[in-house]
Amino acid sequence: MSNVPEGLYYTAEHEWISEPTDEGTVRVGITDFAQDALGDVVYVQMPEAGTDVTGADVIGEVESTKSVSDIYAPVTGEIVSRNEALDDDPSLINTDPYGEGWLFEIKVSDPAVVKELLSPDVYSQQVG
Repeated sequence: MSNVPEGLYYTAEHEWISEPTDEGTVRVGITDFAQDALGDVVYVQMPEAGTDVTGADVIGEVESTKSVSDIYAPVTGEIVSRNEALDDDPSLINTDPYGEGWLFEIKVSDPAVVKELLSPDVYSQQVG
Protein backbone atom coordinates (compact mmCIF):
# COMPACT_ATOMS: atom_id res chain seq x y z
CA MET A 1 0.00 0.00 0.00
CA SER A 2 1.42 3.39 -1.02
CA ASN A 3 1.79 6.31 1.32
CA VAL A 4 -0.83 8.94 0.31
CA PRO A 5 -0.71 11.84 2.80
CA GLU A 6 -3.80 13.90 3.58
CA GLY A 7 -3.66 17.65 2.88
CA LEU A 8 -2.27 17.23 -0.63
CA TYR A 9 -3.84 16.94 -4.08
CA TYR A 10 -2.87 14.33 -6.66
CA THR A 11 -2.83 13.81 -10.44
CA ALA A 12 -3.43 10.74 -12.57
CA GLU A 13 0.26 11.12 -13.59
CA HIS A 14 1.29 10.35 -9.95
CA GLU A 15 2.28 13.84 -8.88
CA TRP A 16 1.33 15.55 -5.62
CA ILE A 17 0.52 19.23 -5.19
CA SER A 18 0.40 21.16 -1.94
CA GLU A 19 -2.46 23.39 -0.87
CA PRO A 20 -1.90 26.83 -2.48
CA THR A 21 -0.29 29.46 -0.23
CA ASP A 22 -1.87 32.90 0.16
CA GLU A 23 0.37 33.99 -2.73
CA GLY A 24 -1.01 31.15 -4.90
CA THR A 25 2.18 29.07 -4.85
CA VAL A 26 2.12 25.26 -4.74
CA ARG A 27 4.90 22.73 -4.23
CA VAL A 28 4.96 19.73 -6.60
CA GLY A 29 6.58 16.30 -6.34
CA ILE A 30 6.06 12.73 -7.40
CA THR A 31 4.14 10.32 -5.22
CA ASP A 32 5.45 7.43 -3.18
CA PHE A 33 3.71 5.07 -5.63
CA ALA A 34 5.56 6.68 -8.57
CA GLN A 35 9.00 6.66 -6.96
CA ASP A 36 8.50 3.02 -5.97
CA ALA A 37 7.51 2.09 -9.54
CA LEU A 38 10.48 4.01 -10.98
CA GLY A 39 13.12 2.42 -8.79
CA ASP A 40 16.34 4.24 -7.92
CA VAL A 41 16.18 7.79 -9.31
CA VAL A 42 19.52 8.84 -10.82
CA TYR A 43 18.71 12.13 -12.61
CA VAL A 44 15.97 14.78 -12.68
CA GLN A 45 15.48 17.38 -15.41
CA MET A 46 13.17 20.28 -14.44
CA PRO A 47 12.33 23.74 -15.76
CA GLU A 48 14.20 26.76 -14.43
CA ALA A 49 12.58 29.41 -12.23
CA GLY A 50 10.81 31.99 -14.37
CA THR A 51 9.52 29.40 -16.87
CA ASP A 52 5.82 29.61 -17.73
CA VAL A 53 4.14 26.20 -17.80
CA THR A 54 0.75 24.99 -19.01
CA GLY A 55 -1.22 22.32 -17.16
CA ALA A 56 -0.79 18.80 -18.62
CA ASP A 57 2.30 19.76 -20.67
CA VAL A 58 5.49 17.71 -20.29
CA ILE A 59 7.99 19.99 -18.52
CA GLY A 60 10.76 17.64 -17.44
CA GLU A 61 11.75 14.06 -16.77
CA VAL A 62 12.82 11.72 -14.02
CA GLU A 63 15.41 9.11 -14.95
CA SER A 64 15.83 5.94 -12.91
CA THR A 65 17.85 2.77 -13.23
CA LYS A 66 14.75 1.22 -14.88
CA SER A 67 13.23 3.93 -17.09
CA VAL A 68 12.73 7.58 -17.97
CA SER A 69 9.37 9.15 -17.05
CA ASP A 70 7.93 12.51 -18.04
CA ILE A 71 7.11 15.18 -15.47
CA TYR A 72 3.87 16.98 -16.27
CA ALA A 73 2.82 20.45 -15.15
CA PRO A 74 -0.14 19.70 -12.88
CA VAL A 75 -1.41 23.29 -13.21
CA THR A 76 -0.80 26.38 -15.35
CA GLY A 77 1.48 29.05 -13.93
CA GLU A 78 5.09 30.11 -13.49
CA ILE A 79 7.92 28.07 -11.96
CA VAL A 80 9.12 30.15 -9.01
CA SER A 81 11.72 27.73 -7.66
CA ARG A 82 13.17 24.29 -8.24
CA ASN A 83 14.67 21.90 -5.72
CA GLU A 84 18.39 22.43 -6.36
CA ALA A 85 19.23 19.64 -3.87
CA LEU A 86 18.05 17.10 -6.48
CA ASP A 87 20.91 18.16 -8.79
CA ASP A 88 23.37 16.62 -6.31
CA ASP A 89 21.15 13.94 -4.77
CA PRO A 90 18.23 12.81 -6.97
CA SER A 91 17.69 9.84 -4.63
CA LEU A 92 15.88 12.25 -2.26
CA ILE A 93 12.85 11.47 -4.43
CA ASN A 94 13.11 7.84 -3.29
CA THR A 95 13.89 8.47 0.37
CA ASP A 96 11.51 11.39 1.05
CA PRO A 97 9.08 11.96 -1.87
CA TYR A 98 6.76 14.25 0.14
CA GLY A 99 9.53 16.19 1.91
CA GLU A 100 13.11 16.76 0.79
CA GLY A 101 12.36 15.11 -2.58
CA TRP A 102 9.97 17.81 -3.85
CA LEU A 103 10.55 18.94 -7.45
CA PHE A 104 9.50 22.56 -7.97
CA GLU A 105 7.12 25.33 -6.90
CA ILE A 106 4.60 26.96 -9.24
CA LYS A 107 2.78 30.27 -8.82
CA VAL A 108 -0.60 29.07 -10.05
CA SER A 109 -2.57 31.18 -12.54
CA ASP A 110 -5.86 30.05 -10.95
CA PRO A 111 -5.49 28.52 -7.46
CA ALA A 112 -9.07 27.18 -7.62
CA VAL A 113 -7.89 24.65 -10.25
CA VAL A 114 -5.81 22.85 -7.59
CA LYS A 115 -8.99 21.82 -5.77
CA GLU A 116 -10.18 20.09 -8.98
CA LEU A 117 -7.30 17.58 -8.79
CA LEU A 118 -7.63 14.18 -7.11
CA SER A 119 -8.24 13.91 -3.36
CA PRO A 120 -6.10 11.52 -1.28
CA ASP A 121 -9.04 9.08 -1.17
CA VAL A 122 -9.56 9.04 -4.93
CA TYR A 123 -5.84 8.73 -5.64
CA SER A 124 -5.52 5.90 -3.12
CA GLN A 125 -8.29 3.99 -4.93
CA GLN A 126 -6.48 4.44 -8.25
CA VAL A 127 -3.17 3.08 -6.98
CA GLY A 128 -4.72 0.77 -4.36
